[in-house]
Amino acid sequence: MSADKRIRVSEERRAQLHELKEVGESYDDVLAQLIQEHNRKELAERMREVDEMDSDELVPLDG
Repeated sequence: MSADKRIRVSEERRAQLHELKEVGESYDDVLAQLIQEHNRKELAERMREVDEMDSDELVPLDG
């Protein structure tokens, strides 16, 4: 399942990715970290929204 694909990016974006890259890391590693960070932020936002809901809006799980 490991097929290499090319992703077209601007020279500016490539330079920004290069700045994020540590020695020994690949661009795939950098992108994986960015995706993981995005997913964590999205989850935190969803958790914040649930936390801010009124208890009347929530449905109990025990029936």
